[in-house]
Amino acid sequence: MPMTSATAERVLQAAKAKAVQMGLRVAIAVVDARGDLWAMVRLDGARWTVSEVCRGKAFAAATFGRPSGELTANAGSPVIQAIIAMQGGRLIPAQGAIPLMEEGQVIGAVGVSGAASSAPTYPRLRSCPASTG
Repeated sequence: MPMTSATAERVLQAAKAKAVQMGLRVAIAVVDARGDLWAMVRLDGARWTVSEVCRGKAFAAATFGRPSGELTANAGSPVIQAIIAMQGGRLIPAQGAIPLMEEGQVIGAVGVSGAASSAPTYPRLRSCPASTG
């Protein structure tokens, strides 16, 4: 099943509620399986740079079908570098995004940027009811 505007909005609102509850000043992006943007928000106090970063992380998670943080170790590989170049640098293989699955298929991803990835924020954001199944 493809991404829908209702799914994108539900995921965005769930992630936003979790970030607000945690007191984070972040941006959140929801993309479809191809990496196209469906929904985004930059919370009050978040830096202007985080919007494109969260989108790039979500793009990476959607493209590879796994959390973007798992791509960090191989980010310098020629294959990943080639994909990043082919996408004009928009794909960011760094911690902060998870794929959204439905019936075993990637339908998109949600990415977050603006909080320290070394802090326990991303595992807690992963616990928000974002994934569709």
